[in-house]
Formats: sequence, structure tokens, C-alpha cells
Amino acid sequence: MTNKLEEARRVIEEIDGQMATLFEKRMHAVETVFEHKKKHGLPILDQKREDELIQKNAAYIQDPVLKNYYIDFLRHVMKTSRAYQARMQNGLNVAYSGVEGAFAHIAAGRVFPQARCVPFSDFKAAYRAVENGESDVVVLPIENSYAGEVGQTLDLIFSGSLFINGIYELEVKQNLLGLPEATLEDIRKVASHPQALSQCHDFLKKHRFTTEETNNTALAAKSVASAGDKSYAAIASEETAELYGLKILESGINKSGENTTRFAVLSKVRADCAPLSSTVLMLTVKHEAGSLANAVSIIASHGFNMSALRSRPMKKHSWQYYFYIELDGTTENENGRKMLEELARVCDKLKVCGTFSPHVEL
Repeated sequence: MTNKLEEARRVIEEIDGQMATLFEKRMHAVETVFEHKKKHGLPILDQKREDELIQKNAAYIQDPVLKNYYIDFLRHVMKTSRAYQARMQNGLNVAYSGVEGAFAHIAAGRVFPQARCVPFSDFKAAYRAVENGESDVVVLPIENSYAGEVGQTLDLIFSGSLFINGIYELEVKQNLLGLPEATLEDIRKVASHPQALSQCHDFLKKHRFTTEETNNTALAAKSVASAGDKSYAAIASEETAELYGLKILESGINKSGENTTRFAVLSKVRADCAPLSSTVLMLTVKHEAGSLANAVSIIASHGFNMSALRSRPMKKHSWQYYFYIELDGTTENENGRKMLEELARVCDKLKVCGTFSPHVEL
């Protein structure tokens, strides 16, 4: 019995030594994976990829009882891998427009929880910070389910050099924030971004509050915190309330219960790895009858579904427009390349702005 125990322990020690070597080798490979994610502005967690790996690797285990334990083992290994990447990510600089507590800041923090989020005064300044190397990636809003597209961001993408490597959805819940000692009955004036004031119009009208516009919701909260006036309130997020020491006097005051903002993550390098399955194109068509219809027809003929099509005026050319198109699928294959070749013949300008995973809720 003693010999069997000693033999089992010897086997375990031998395997542990092999596993230690393989673990170190695996983590060095993780470093390369992280560098790819950093370069392309991708988040550490890729849940779809992890689920696929677990399913694939679990199939190697024949014992059905041990298979469950092996799945737990794999999940722990992947958690450790993410922790190591998070440590490396501490040096990642993420640009956003606004102040701490703004929805863009919240979105940036959720996509890159271990990174350094750097505020800029406006969309253009945040975008240029990545172009000139001051920041690694930038997180900018491209669309709101209530207010529509964010034209400033689309214009920057059209004219600039950065690529979209991710699009994420952040549910926007607006709250009335006041000083800790304030009550709803104390409030007379409410400050916030014009869009937030518009979203909460019914609530504001019901209570007959006067309003004050600010550049963003977090700045409104900051003003209320510094003013020290119980009759003064702000419309902003729950995170912003905690940040500036304010109390939520009324939660969920926006008119539409479904209010979501889509944020794009942009970097200098275009991602092209296999799991990324949506594409953004921007194009201008020749000033001829049927040009846009021809472009749309080419896209359809290659089996691509357009999940979004928007037009934007070109600032330097009166009455001329560029078009923003989101496609289900990637152009990084033979079919996609042929489609782009055909599109180029009917377009004055054609730009592949990025490839990314399907929308992810933050």
C-alpha cells in the first residue's frame, strides 16, 4: 500500500513539474495575445472565445465525472490569464470625451477596467490623442437609441485614420441627483446635458423645474456638488452620484425605458482576426443617377446584410453626402474582397473603417 501511495505521489509531482513548464509557456503566449488586444483596442475578456475553447478542450476528457472538474480547471486557468493581462493593461491609456463620471468614462472603464482613462475636452481632442500617440485607444459614442447618430464621431471616423475595433452598448439610466440633505420637494432648478434634459422632459415638466444646460451630465453633477444649494439638482448616472457624493432623489426618470448608447473603440490598427464578424464601411458615390442604388445592389449581391445605413453631409462640399454602412460579416475573405473591388468602381471614396464582434452590452 505504501509503495502504491509513493508511486502515486511521484506521478503527481512529475505531472506538476510538467504543468508548471506548460503554464509558464502558456502565459508567455498570453503576453502575445494581450499585445494583439492592446494594439487593436480590444477588451481582455472575449467570452465567446473562452466558451469555444472550453467546449473544444473538454471533449478531450473521456471520463464524464472528471470532465466537469476539468471544465472548472479551464475556467480558473482563463481567469488567471485575464488577471495577468489586466496587470499588463495598467499601462494602457484610454481617451474619452468629458469628465470623470460621464457616460463615456463609464463605458471606457467597463471595456478596459484596468486601464488608465484619460479625459479630453471634446470628441476631436480625444480622437487626435490616439492619432498622435498620446493615448492607445479612444472610446466615443456613435449612436443613441433615443437621440440617433452622433454626427461628430462619424465625421471623425470618415476623415481620420483610426479604425473601429469594437462597438459596445451601454444602457443609459438617468437619475435626479441632489445634495445628501436635499429632498425632491427642495428642488427648483435642474442642470444636465441638453440630450439628458430632453430625455427627461416629461419628468421635468411634471415637477415644473427650471433647467440649465451643461456640456455633459457629469459636469452638471460636479456643479451641484460644489454649489452647496439644496434647491439645485443634476440629471446623471448612479456612478456619477457616488463619484461626487450626491444622493439619488429619483431614479430612472428618462422618458423612454429603453435608452442605450453605442460606443465605438478606435485605434490605429485595424483588427482582422477570425471572431470579428461585423464590418463598418464609409463611402461616397459618384454624382450620377442610381449610384447609391448600384452600391447597395453590389453589397446585396455578395450576400451581405446591411444592419445600418446612414447619410451625413460633407462639410466641405455643399449638398454632397457620405454614407455609413454596417454589414453583418467580414470583408477579410475572397467574397469580401471581390465585393470591395466592385464597390470601388462605383464609389468616389471607399473606406473599410473596421471589423468587430457583434454588439456587446456593458
